[in-house]
Amino acid sequence: MLFENVSIAGLAHIDAPHTLTSLEINERLKPTFERLRIRADMLGDIAGVHARRLWDPGTQASDGAGMAARRVLEQTGVRADQLGMVINTSVSRDYLEPSTAAIVSGKLGVGDRCITFDIANACLAFVNGMDMAARLIEVGDVQYALIVDAETSNLVYEKTIERLSRPDVTAEEVKNELAALTTGSGAAAMLLCHRSLAPDAPRYRGAVTRSANQFSHLCLGNLDRMVTDTRSLLIEGIRLAEKTFKAASEQFGWKVEDLAQFVIHQVSQPHTKAFIKTLAIEPTKVMTIFGEFGNIGPASVPIVLSKLNELGRLKKGDRIGLMGIGSGLNCSMAEVVW
Repeated sequence: MLFENVSIAGLAHIDAPHTLTSLEINERLKPTFERLRIRADMLGDIAGVHARRLWDPGTQASDGAGMAARRVLEQTGVRADQLGMVINTSVSRDYLEPSTAAIVSGKLGVGDRCITFDIANACLAFVNGMDMAARLIEVGDVQYALIVDAETSNLVYEKTIERLSRPDVTAEEVKNELAALTTGSGAAAMLLCHRSLAPDAPRYRGAVTRSANQFSHLCLGNLDRMVTDTRSLLIEGIRLAEKTFKAASEQFGWKVEDLAQFVIHQVSQPHTKAFIKTLAIEPTKVMTIFGEFGNIGPASVPIVLSKLNELGRLKKGDRIGLMGIGSGLNCSMAEVVW
């Protein structure tokens, strides 16, 4: 579906305050690496993740999402009681129930007619949330919709390092769980609205999604553990991205040279290089943050978009591709016209 009446009224992000370097992790896991004769710096040299951010102890997903939400409401001057919808898209969550969106909405003080719920779809959920909200905005059912995401990787680091420090851990277990140590923490919020309320704001045109769910077993994650077949995930993910890009090009009339920026879900160095090469993208059009912030899950796309905006690298009329591959496998590509 192509949207004509959906504007991005505001966009904000929060960087988690504490830095954990790969050198620190390597030092903690040094006895394991020496025993298993693992000499390569798999996090820094291979994955390209040299650092990542963590929250203060005890910070929950709703806390980070709430900070980002308040920032975007202050930025736009929109009141919480004007919101018709709040969607949380975090992989991290406070509880299985209630929804994290409900907790965030309670903290913000939204009205009793505001629709609140979570969308879970691994690293694609934020783009899915944008698309869901846009459909209701396009037909006039909702005027303002807030999409939030906050990822908290503190627990997975604590538990993964604890498991990989066991004296009986195997090289296979290290390989399978290493991707968990590339994750990061952070938060983002985007306020969508009907175009009549922000006629000069950037416009959201829509998204295209393709799936290859026969590969749903390649990355299995809980809040405290993630097991990943990184090689197969990369191969099948890029194959799916190629198919999705073809569909997006047909839907939006894309030519690679016409897009000013490609906002790619931040996974790792090999993933980014393969993505750029496969789609023949000019590398200077891809801002990367995974080296210092890690993989912040579904928050990474809006965080990069927000950072580009802060740096003044988005100009009026720029066509921007939002692109991500998520465990499942699913792939979404969307267009924003700044």
